[in-house]
Amino acid sequence: MKKVQLLLFIIAFCSQASFAQKETTVLTIKNAADAPTINKNIYGHFAEHLGRCIYGGFFVGDTSKIPNTAGVRNDIIKALKELKIPNLRWPGGCFADTYHWKDGIGPKEQRPTIVNQWWGGVTEDNSFGTHDFLNMCELLGAEPYLSGNVGSGTVQELADWVQYTNFGGKSPMSDLRKKNGRTEPWKVKFWGIGNEAWGCGGNMTADYYVGEYRKYATFMSDWQNTGGLTRIASGSNSADYNWTETLMKDIPLNMLGGVGVHHYAVIDWNKKGDGTDFSEDGYFNTMKSALKMEELVTKHSAIMDKYDPEKKVAMIVDEWGAWYEVEKGTNPGFLYQQNTMRDAVLAGATLNIFNNHAERVRMANLAQCVNVLQAVILTDKAKMITTPTYSVMKMYSVHQDAKLLPVSFQTPLYTFNGETLPAISASASKDKSGAVHISMVNVDAKKTNKIEIDVKDLGVKNFTGTILTSPKLQDYNSFENPNKIIPTVFKGFENKKGKLEITIPPFSVVVLEGI
Repeated sequence: MKKVQLLLFIIAFCSQASFAQKETTVLTIKNAADAPTINKNIYGHFAEHLGRCIYGGFFVGDTSKIPNTAGVRNDIIKALKELKIPNLRWPGGCFADTYHWKDGIGPKEQRPTIVNQWWGGVTEDNSFGTHDFLNMCELLGAEPYLSGNVGSGTVQELADWVQYTNFGGKSPMSDLRKKNGRTEPWKVKFWGIGNEAWGCGGNMTADYYVGEYRKYATFMSDWQNTGGLTRIASGSNSADYNWTETLMKDIPLNMLGGVGVHHYAVIDWNKKGDGTDFSEDGYFNTMKSALKMEELVTKHSAIMDKYDPEKKVAMIVDEWGAWYEVEKGTNPGFLYQQNTMRDAVLAGATLNIFNNHAERVRMANLAQCVNVLQAVILTDKAKMITTPTYSVMKMYSVHQDAKLLPVSFQTPLYTFNGETLPAISASASKDKSGAVHISMVNVDAKKTNKIEIDVKDLGVKNFTGTILTSPKLQDYNSFENPNKIIPTVFKGFENKKGKLEITIPPFSVVVLEGI
């Protein structure tokens, strides 16, 4: 009888040990000599003439009582510099293909107005134009990314814009630039040739757009500046793989610097759900849409590899983020939404995907920077707050231009209503100083997860951590409580003889640093 009891005890103990083992995710980090560098431009942003992103957001005018530099809010400049913003895309978006850049230069009182037909039908006075944007990028230390007008513009118009911004010699456009107060060219590197050509940029077919792209690209030259221009093709709408195939097949690689991809995390385009008032169902389905980014990047990359095995052409995910219904009581054309812990988790998981695909993904632009969609900054007159998404991007800024450390692990599953999602998301890098950074997200809305990492071969011993978390998924920073969700010191890990044992709470984002 005692032997039977002992046998039963051993079986029970082994079962519990096996269960416990399965409950811990073993994450392996490799030191790979051939791993790519995580391009800092993956952490780019997007500023469209949409709602209160430019006017009432970035730009308040130089007569405003809000502290500003040439009309641009000083508090926003400070916040974005702390974020180490690497690039900023402008003026759209759909707005780009209705924007004529010459309307936004010269004396402000002489500039014509424009009706923003895409976003709210408001009349804008063109007081924020090329000089304002490019000078702002200099203040930020960010590379400008200009979206050219293909939908309603001309080849000459875009070629003139390149000459106006980039040519240092004597020419009609450089003379005009000097007349308007700027002697030295800005040397803009990144140029989008149209935006969403399949939709608001002209409802073109892929074959038709290829012809337009080749024509525009031919006349966009910059012989003076080292490296020339990075010409970026208007890319696919999410899973439109035929669009990418057509571009890669029919545009000569020497004319193609990057191919765009746009994907928004949205539950249903007809019923997008509320930004703050949502259930676990709303959270799960938003994350399901967001995590589709892994499949999209993988499949678009495979198509690009077929035509560009040396990976000379970059994938540019120049619009991504969550899209909900606008906040109650706000203009439906302004796309103003709040930003909760759901958005923090979404941002962390998406950035991990981009990091892990750094050999192909070399730029991305969160939509959008201020007061629109998944913004990192919100303003209300003189008040300004940063969002949980801002905090995640600041935590992850350590990955910019660091060498990718490939990770592998078998993720546990987050289960809801019979469906599952990967519960753990992670990426890692080593910077030029030798510091190792590991970013992890627990997507699970209810369950704490445990992670084990063998760090003996990484050349670092001392670890510190930062976490972004909050009691409720629906929590957000408000103008009344701007610091409800901020990064704090993370102590939920132990280093046991070169093995990190980590306990990560539900819906939280963690970054560890090893030196």
